[in-house]
Amino acid sequence: MPNHTIRHAPTVPLTLIDIGINLGHDSYDADRDAVISRAQKAGVVQMIVTGATLEGSRKAIELARSRPRQLYATAGVHPHHATELTRESLTELEELARQPEVVAAGECGLDYFRDFSPRPVQQNAFHRQLELAAKVEKPVFLHQRDAHDDFLAILREHRKTLVGGVAHCFTGGAHELTAYLGLGFAIGITGWICDERRGAHLLPLVRDIPADRLLLETDGPYLLPRDLSPKPASRRNEPAYLPHIAEVVARARGELVTDLSRSSTAATRKLFGLPEI
Repeated sequence: MPNHTIRHAPTVPLTLIDIGINLGHDSYDADRDAVISRAQKAGVVQMIVTGATLEGSRKAIELARSRPRQLYATAGVHPHHATELTRESLTELEELARQPEVVAAGECGLDYFRDFSPRPVQQNAFHRQLELAAKVEKPVFLHQRDAHDDFLAILREHRKTLVGGVAHCFTGGAHELTAYLGLGFAIGITGWICDERRGAHLLPLVRDIPADRLLLETDGPYLLPRDLSPKPASRRNEPAYLPHIAEVVARARGELVTDLSRSSTAATRKLFGLPEI
């Protein structure tokens, strides 16, 4: 297997967008401004802050409002928290999703790996959020783990009403990739691809993702690239490491990282309606 261990940053300046960063996570509370500053210096010019609960969505919007044109937000309820999506909270979620700082509905989907919420409850919450995405006419930020068949069936039911979306943190195989691409969704690639134990199967698969649907994300503070050297003492992932992920993806695709940077940034701005800065 090729050696994918690389430097912290590429040798040429890049313009990148992190489509999935949990910037509201408490691990960033002590140095959030510094995290944003390091991202800027690394060429990560815009970031989409993930909302995975009502509270998290409110915080993501607050962060986006603090840095217009640089930070944006999603508003949604992760399947882990599906039991929290009541009729009343769904009304509030719609209000949040309509805010101008919010560029996608979600994170929403199905997670049968943990089953923190009962599966029927997850499915109902997923249906309601896809309906919401269609109602507010914003793309969906999708999560799926160990639930592909049910996930795909629900997506197919709603696909005609959706304006688009992204399979966030894609870690699946060729069958799943073909299905999501066939439905017209973009694919989000994280540092999972840098893990020779769990993510090596993604190296050939990323060649099959059209350039205009390949998006990049860290999913920080989670999924610190395993081949990052030296690793931060905190073992916390952050957007400044997105160029590292971009180089690994570009190498796997057999293209220049500058070309990948250009295409993924353009694709991100098109899907989420982000301005150039």
